[in-house]
Amino acid sequence: MRPLLRVSDLTVEFPTREGVIRPADGVTWELEEGRTLVILGESGSGKSVSTQAVGGILPYPGRVVGGRVEYKGEDLLTNRRLRQRLRGKEIAMVFQDPLSSLNPGLRVGGHIVEMFKVHGNISRAEAWQRAVELLDLVQIPDPEDRVQRYPHELSGGMRQRVMLAIAVSQQPSILIADEPTTALDATVQAQIIDTVRDLQRNLGTAIVLITHDIGVAAAFADDIAVMYGGRVVERGSATDVLRRPRHPYTEALLSSVPHVEGRRELAPIPGAPPRLHELPSGCAFHPRCQYAKESCTRQVPELRPLAGGGRLVACDLSEQLYAGVETAESAGGEHT
Repeated sequence: MRPLLRVSDLTVEFPTREGVIRPADGVTWELEEGRTLVILGESGSGKSVSTQAVGGILPYPGRVVGGRVEYKGEDLLTNRRLRQRLRGKEIAMVFQDPLSSLNPGLRVGGHIVEMFKVHGNISRAEAWQRAVELLDLVQIPDPEDRVQRYPHELSGGMRQRVMLAIAVSQQPSILIADEPTTALDATVQAQIIDTVRDLQRNLGTAIVLITHDIGVAAAFADDIAVMYGGRVVERGSATDVLRRPRHPYTEALLSSVPHVEGRRELAPIPGAPPRLHELPSGCAFHPRCQYAKESCTRQVPELRPLAGGGRLVACDLSEQLYAGVETAESAGGEHT
């Protein structure tokens, strides 16, 4: 079965004073209909840039220099007119700072009405009524009043709900949400995640969620792609990736997060993510990896399937590192 969205070997370049950098270098992932793909990784790993390239909204002077972005089999990178027609209608995006994304001089309802003006074929009165209905759909109290408000009159959580209402106004097939809960407190974060879940159930929308928060990933993901240094280093189902990591970076990420039952000691990842214009040779993670060998410094590992299928990992040591773990699991053990 063909995925709804397939990103293959996507490479993005930016010229800088230090030279050309590749914040997305051979990025590959797939999104199935009605499912949620979480793209997980530290800041600077290439998560946002790769999805901006998918939506055709790369900031200048970034440019796509390779790869394919196929929506229902059509390559959007070679058909810009199609991508422009789909953006906002079939593929919608929500960003992490709603206040900078909303026009301060336009009422909340006006933002939604604009979407119907561009993509729809209904009267202005009908569009305003739909705006009220959409605010209600994203669980904004008293939508008849809030539709007339300006963005600065709403809280951060309410503004993010407005962004969700705008994004789903055309009932898109895909919603790309870039760190949508970053600036919100924990309670509001949970409310926003619950709202997105409800929207997915009601509309059947497939979701790409970008986050560095493993808790959000665990609560929300069907599938996970872990990124480091501009590359996908592990990809698979959320259950497999979070319970049985098979890349040392994924394992290190999970070990650096507190466990709800306190059963394991925290192990922070040493060092810092690499600067993109100073990427180490070979595997970009090797300077921080507890398992690194001399061979890891020479060759960039390819993302390839592990034995048994269903999981893609970019680590030449993965199969030998986790061979004992696989044996224990097949005997009924559990790796945490």
